Amino acid sequence: MTNFSWKVGYKSKKNSARTGTLTTPHGKINTPAFIFCATKGALKASTTNLAKENNTQIILSNTYHLMLQPGGELIANHGGLHKFLNWDGPMLTDSGGFQIFSLGYGSVADEIKGRTNTKRDKTLLNISEEGSLFKSYLDGSFKLLSPEKSIEIQRDIGADLILVFDECTPFHVDKTYTESSMRRSHRWATRSLNRFNSFINYKPTYGSAGEQKLYGIVQGGIYEDLREESIDFNLNKIDTFGIAIGGSLGSSKEEMYKVVNFTAPKLGTKHPIHLLGIGDPKDIWTLVKNGIDTFDCVSPTRLARHGSALIKGKIGKINIKNNEFSDDLSPIDINCGCSTCKKYSKAYIHYLFKAGELLGLQLITAHNIYFMNELMQLIRDSIKNDRLEEAEKEWFS
Repeated sequence: MTNFSWKVGYKSKKNSARTGTLTTPHGKINTPAFIFCATKGALKASTTNLAKENNTQIILSNTYHLMLQPGGELIANHGGLHKFLNWDGPMLTDSGGFQIFSLGYGSVADEIKGRTNTKRDKTLLNISEEGSLFKSYLDGSFKLLSPEKSIEIQRDIGADLILVFDECTPFHVDKTYTESSMRRSHRWATRSLNRFNSFINYKPTYGSAGEQKLYGIVQGGIYEDLREESIDFNLNKIDTFGIAIGGSLGSSKEEMYKVVNFTAPKLGTKHPIHLLGIGDPKDIWTLVKNGIDTFDCVSPTRLARHGSALIKGKIGKINIKNNEFSDDLSPIDINCGCSTCKKYSKAYIHYLFKAGELLGLQLITAHNIYFMNELMQLIRDSIKNDRLEEAEKEWFS
């Protein structure tokens, strides 16, 4: 008997928005939901206990980084990543495919994520049918990440939900390359599924922490005919529990909305639908209407580390390091129920950043985590009450 299930709850009468319940061996996820990134097995500036206290349902870690350090075997010896980082809720791991993109194309990945000033050496050496050859950023050693290897590592890591291995193409490559990459990713997905269903160190469909389920990934860049082909592949050529939307979503918000609007509704209700790497509140409000069930992004915790606290309204965030907050005795949001807003003023948090005290990072991180989870709860309630558009207008007013 499986420990997994997916059930769609309320469906909007005006668009493709829906609520749902995604059940895993480590707990249930009420959707739409936001997945916080513990990329290297740690939530930046937060403990897992603090994340749980701030209503977090599920977190994500990265296969590529954990493969390099500390290694899948050590994590497996702990009984899986849940025990390793003291998290008793659901977990997801990505396959390492995004690292092919970000490490192979350098600043292009940063441009898409809004980080134009980041400089980083390219460490991708080659992409072939076999897999992706990298040079480790830790010690310079060569590493081959293949579909089979990705699944084996994700088995050792032991997350509840794992992804097929893919290549995430950037927006600046042409259609010919996008098509070739997509079809190779489809072949990699088949190999990932074959490995997932075979005996490795665990019985089929199990990892170090118990039963797992696999997600396929829709590719195709900005090209509708390629997206259509990839949708057909994921729905009819392979059998996975969930489906993620990946690859290039364009070079602008408008292109991204167009790609997701075209893709997500065609995936139906049989599978939970995840959108990879998107987490801006405005994007979430827009894209849940297309039927997206889960989102992930590093932005809430990354913004916190740079002093930015998320707030309702058109502005979306404030930078607590600005001098205007140096003597502001009010909380970040007087209506917020997080522990930071209940107990600390903007002036105090401003002081912590100016003094270089790490507590400042922790306080804003706690607020941003709570903020995102409250946003998702509001969205779920609004879908149930069939007033998503009205709630969105109120949010940004």
